Amino acid sequence: MTLDDAYANAAYIPDAARFPDLWQAEADAFRKATRSEIAIAYGPGERHVMDLFLPESTPKGLVVFVHGGYWLRFDRSYWSHLAAGAVAKGWAVAMPSYDLCPSVGIPDITAQIAQAVTVAAERVDGPICLAGHSAGGHLVARMAMPGVLPEAVAGRLRHVMPISPVADLRPLMQTSMNADLGITEDIAAVESPVLGAPLPDVAVTVWVGGDERPAFLDQARWLAEAWGCGHVVTEGEHHFNVIAPLADAQSEMVACLLAEDATS
Repeated sequence: MTLDDAYANAAYIPDAARFPDLWQAEADAFRKATRSEIAIAYGPGERHVMDLFLPESTPKGLVVFVHGGYWLRFDRSYWSHLAAGAVAKGWAVAMPSYDLCPSVGIPDITAQIAQAVTVAAERVDGPICLAGHSAGGHLVARMAMPGVLPEAVAGRLRHVMPISPVADLRPLMQTSMNADLGITEDIAAVESPVLGAPLPDVAVTVWVGGDERPAFLDQARWLAEAWGCGHVVTEGEHHFNVIAPLADAQSEMVACLLAEDATS
């Protein structure tokens, strides 16, 4: 299809095949070394579960990280280590899995993530920060839009960080992935954050790697322009390593996510 190459990431990342195994090994090690509650159900389905990672003291608030994979692949088990930065800063971090296309559609996944955030918010008091990568960036941006989260939960949102997000779904209709994604004009109109607006009192920072594919640089810019929000481009980072700083409590990304600086 016309835009397959534009949205291909692995083909343009050196040694890309090593990343999933690396992520899973780091995630496994982190789960074994960290206070956690594993496989908390937030819904009725087999994949409607999340892991919750906890600091040593009462959490300052809740971070929810939503993984990517074009709504087609991966689950929460690959990303546990990315909770390290926020946990070290005293925050609880929830990481949900969700159903994948084509067994469900993207609107169904949006509803699942809203339910996951809601259940996590019932377990952890305080402000809520959301981060998501790629398709997960789309999903956390949707959480920042009116009517998606329950009002009481939305009222606790402090900061939302879509990382390398797919913010306009319309171009994906011109990829072969859409045979599984099932994006229609009507779905794109509802599910594309660039075509909507964020909640008025929620800070948003769009983050993207400077070495990403032009399509992802465009997607990040489109969202930042549409929403008038923060926009960070980190030089030398590509689509697979742009999220790595979430594991570092001293990183600019973690400070920004937790609203510890003025980036947003």
